[in-house]
Amino acid sequence: MKEKVFMTRYLWTILLTFCTLTLHGQTQAQAKALYDEGKFAEAKPALEKLVKQQPSNGNLNLWYGVCCLETGDAQNAVKYLEQAVKRRTPSGQLYLGMAYNEVFRFEDAIETLEAYRSDLVKRKRDTAEADELLLRSRNGLRQLRGVERVTVVDSLVVDKPAFLNYYKLSPESGTLSADNSFSPKASLEGGIVYYNELGNIAYYTDKPDSLLSIYRAVRLLDGTSERAPLSDEINKGQNANYPYVMPDGSTIYYAADGPESMGGYDIFVTRYNSTNGTYLQPDNVGMPFNSPYNDYMFVIDEFSNLGWFASDRYQPEGKVCIYVFIPNETKEVYNYENTDLDELISLSQLRRIQDTWTNEGAVNAAKQRLEEVSNKIAQLNIKKDFEFVIDDAHTYYVASDFKSDAAKAAFAQYQQLAQSLTELDTRLSQMREQYAEGSSSQKSQLAPGILDLEQRVRQLQQEVRSAANWVRREEQSILK
Repeated sequence: MKEKVFMTRYLWTILLTFCTLTLHGQTQAQAKALYDEGKFAEAKPALEKLVKQQPSNGNLNLWYGVCCLETGDAQNAVKYLEQAVKRRTPSGQLYLGMAYNEVFRFEDAIETLEAYRSDLVKRKRDTAEADELLLRSRNGLRQLRGVERVTVVDSLVVDKPAFLNYYKLSPESGTLSADNSFSPKASLEGGIVYYNELGNIAYYTDKPDSLLSIYRAVRLLDGTSERAPLSDEINKGQNANYPYVMPDGSTIYYAADGPESMGGYDIFVTRYNSTNGTYLQPDNVGMPFNSPYNDYMFVIDEFSNLGWFASDRYQPEGKVCIYVFIPNETKEVYNYENTDLDELISLSQLRRIQDTWTNEGAVNAAKQRLEEVSNKIAQLNIKKDFEFVIDDAHTYYVASDFKSDAAKAAFAQYQQLAQSLTELDTRLSQMREQYAEGSSSQKSQLAPGILDLEQRVRQLQQEVRSAANWVRREEQSILK
């Protein structure tokens, strides 16, 4: 009997083990299929479970590490991709180099990618991808060694299609528009237009071929516009977009994804060379403005002494972060040799903008300027049927602004009185002109009427003032 029970348990154990292995095999196969299809977010949960069950499995470490990397978790990806490289898993070095780049460990990325490239050369494989990544890693290391000290006063995560709404430029600095009527095709790909203060010169994005390029349009006297692409220093061999031109008309900031970029769009600056009609060799503005992600739409408002730029670093799909900063008069950088590397990386990534606040007074003053320019823009854009001052803190522009029904009704009477006063003033001015040009007899006829109108105007002026004060008192009683 005991032998029978033992055999039954043994058979159940074998069956359970077989089912578990079968289910495990199915789960891994399904996860790998999703991975191969590029559905990294869907494959990630199953691979996470599998790699915890088999932590020394090189392939599982690679697959899960890549899923982390492709879903925006590069920091977590590093741990698993390092394990995959230790297990000599094919392509491990490639993805580990990518992950190191995204967490700003550029020296590690260079070492890893150089080893990967050497292996490709030995096996007589194409090195183009490794060469491109190495170039970006070296660009990143160069920038990390020169991170600018900049005070970032605010940051805001917004929907990408509406990100320009959060740029509060002074009117004197020109305007930015996502409505690219110059090139609807480029507009669909995020092409931006910058107009100067007068509105007669525009810099916009067009797509003459497979790449985006920046053009300049000048409005002529006959209403037409003269359009031409900017020179090859800006446009050649890369996507160039998001132009902003300083009031000097010469300095242009823009974003490009060419070989001098760390990855995605980087921000560049150059100046127009009037001698030969081209632009000087563009400079990458460096960190913390640029990153291995997409960084763009760099703006400096000289009139408010504020700057803006946008970045999708560490953001989910469809979101961007708008950073507001205080522009430096001269560039000052952190000391690479004497600054803790983790601290320097954090500053270059703008992980905590408060870490850039070395002068609280400057931060508060910048926030005040930002509020002032925001209010100024709001006033320019607001619907105005009239302008009526209630007190130092309240100015009304439409009837619906009134909180008091009595004040609103009194304001309607005030408007009627004000209109009557305007009409009387107009008649009085006309009679005075007639008097000045008339003969002696005409002046004698006009004089009594002028005196009467002057008295009526004075009386009506007093009534208008009284009506306005009554409106204010009624409304202020509600606002208190």
